[in-house]
Parts: sequence; C-alpha cells; structure tokens
Amino acid sequence: MLEKITFKLNDMRNIRKTGIYAACLVIAGLVAGCNNSNQKSADNNASVPQAQSETSMNQTPATPSEAVVDGNTVTFGTHSYTVSGEFNNSYKVPTAFVTFTNFPSDYNEFEAVYNALLGKSIQGTAAMIPMAIELYARDAAVGERCFDLLCNSSATVSGIIRILKTKLVPVEHAPVNDPYIQRYMAAALLKGAKADNAYSPDMPYTVEMAASPNGVHNVTGGTDTFIYIIADGWDTRQRGVEIFQADGSDLYKVYNCPSCYTQCKNIKGTWGGLQ
Repeated sequence: MLEKITFKLNDMRNIRKTGIYAACLVIAGLVAGCNNSNQKSADNNASVPQAQSETSMNQTPATPSEAVVDGNTVTFGTHSYTVSGEFNNSYKVPTAFVTFTNFPSDYNEFEAVYNALLGKSIQGTAAMIPMAIELYARDAAVGERCFDLLCNSSATVSGIIRILKTKLVPVEHAPVNDPYIQRYMAAALLKGAKADNAYSPDMPYTVEMAASPNGVHNVTGGTDTFIYIIADGWDTRQRGVEIFQADGSDLYKVYNCPSCYTQCKNIKGTWGGLQ
C-alpha cells in the first residue's frame, strides 16, 4: 500500500515538472516569435527606400563645407561663384557679371555664399534671384527660405511665391504640358539660354547685368539701386531689378524683381535641366 502511495506521489511530481516544462516551452516560443516578428519588421523597413526630393535625385551636392572667399570668388565644396565688373552708364550692354559652376545644392549653401560674398555686392545679390527660383522649383520649402533670406520684406517674398507656385509646379488646371508651366524659368535668366535652344545656357553659368537709367536713390533707412539682368528669355532683354541696402549693413537685399518671373518665351524642344 505504501509503495502505491509513493508511486502516485512521484507520478504527480513528474506531471507537475512536465507541465511546468511545457509551459516554459510555450512562453519561450512566444518570446522568440515576437523577436523574430520584430526583426522581420525592422528588416522590411530597412529595405524600403526613402523618398528622394528632386534636388537629391538630379543635383550633385557640394562637398559639405563652409564658404571660402578668395578675392572676388567664393567656393563651397566643389562649387564656385565669381563676381566681376561694375555698373556704369551702359544700360543695354552688360558690364557686371556673376559666373558660377553650379546652382546651390540646398539652403545651407545658398545662405553661406550669400553671407560670405554674393550678398555684399549689387550684382551678386541680383544673380541669386535665378538661384532662388531654381531651388524653389526643386523644393518649395527650401526655395521660400532662400527668398526670405534674399529679399527685403515678407511682402516681396509673398508676391514672388504667389506667382512661382503656379508657374513652376504642374497642377490639375495646368498640367506639365501646359505652356503656362515654365519649369525652365531660372535658366531663362542665364547667358546663352534662349527658347530656340531649349534654354541651354552657356557654361559656366553667367548672369549678365547692366545699370538702369532709374539709377540710385536715397530712401528712408537705406539706398535703392535699379539695375537690369540682361537675358534672352523675353522679347525685352532688360529685366528690371531693384536692390536695397539698409544703412549700416554690408549686405544687399532684393526689393523688387517682377520682370524676372513673368511669362518668358515658350521653350522649343526639351529642357535639359541645370546643374
């Protein structure tokens, strides 16, 4: 009788041990399953490519660095920008120039070259108008920041953006093949770019400028200077720009430039883009 009771007690202990072991196996399986699921999820997420902006797909960025000024040239990574010439009484023949190898890759480069050199001259500031237009076409948020930096007031910026967002970006009532959409507008302001050559500018890129008969005026808080960007994208080659310099500042600002973003001649052929 005692042997039977001992046997039953041993069986019960074995059953408990077996049950506990089985439960442990179940819990371990659940934990492993969760870990595998999390790992698969992470692997899947890692394999999904991130969306790229137009800038990152079509633009080779400059090597990250600070702007370096050497005389009348500023470099940012592999990109360089050179200011030359001056304004005189020639209103139709360009006498002031900005030559550059690439458009800025992003806002950081735009801001760096503006503060280091381009923003310290009238022609350098005016030449950044097509740069800001092109950056807006690539990324509206980046472009708007560029105009905020470049322009004298928020009213000037809002006036420019109001036009550009309908001129550069296809929408339902103006698809990509609509002649009103002119993605190539920035190129129209560059030397050598014409409707007949699909707005293919000379290389390196050059913005040509001349004085305006409107001249220079002392205004409240600073000085206004009127100039022209000389370009072949319109029937009238002289595109008026008003540049403002506040008293005590070494930087110039764009006060007005509506003729730089009005409808230019419609392109003939396929536009090749800008570097």
